[in-house]
Amino acid sequence: MADAVRNIVLIEDEPALADNYREALTAAGYRVTHYPDRPSAEAALAAALPDLVIVDIGLGNEYEGGFALCQHLRARSATLPILFLSARDSEIDVVSGLRLGADDYLTKDISLAQLLARVAALFRRIDALAQPQTSRDSGRLSIDEARLSVRWCGQAVALTVTEFWLVFALARHPGQVKSRAQLMEAANLVLDDHTITAHIKRIRRKFQALDPQFDAIRSVYAAGYRWVDES
Repeated sequence: MADAVRNIVLIEDEPALADNYREALTAAGYRVTHYPDRPSAEAALAAALPDLVIVDIGLGNEYEGGFALCQHLRARSATLPILFLSARDSEIDVVSGLRLGADDYLTKDISLAQLLARVAALFRRIDALAQPQTSRDSGRLSIDEARLSVRWCGQAVALTVTEFWLVFALARHPGQVKSRAQLMEAANLVLDDHTITAHIKRIRRKFQALDPQFDAIRSVYAAGYRWVDES
């Protein structure tokens, strides 16, 4: 499977952007099919699903068509990688996309190189799920770098790829303060401070859903964050 050509479906209603993304993905070795709206994508995908879906939120006259498509696709497959790529960067949009089951959420100011890195990371995670587990444990935290997965007190934490790398960057050096710039580098993203803060808030909520007493990610005023597991 690793040597097979991956099939990516791109749902984007702006032709110029769609062409740019399709050219970059095709040059990277993927087979890309583009649809401009939700109905055409749903009709085409009714028979079979691709290896990965990249979808915008606003599609034509449907302000949240991408959300509806994501929900529809996730109901059909729990493992299909779904990546939102949108100009909308509000926390409510990001949270909504992730709650509907997307694996990651990127904004359109990201570079093509960074987009390709995220796509590769999603495929790497899918491939790794078929491999033997190789985790590193530290207290109540267990990180499987190959699978890009995290467990807390034995329970899986449903992190996106971006969230995984943020947790990994913090937890690999417990007690060490990581600046927002260092966290961005770890996640291979260029984000503003507000977006990093939003990611950290969502990560905390996901851990706290499993353990209400979770307090391992500590804010350090004017400096960043650090991982402190006092179990």
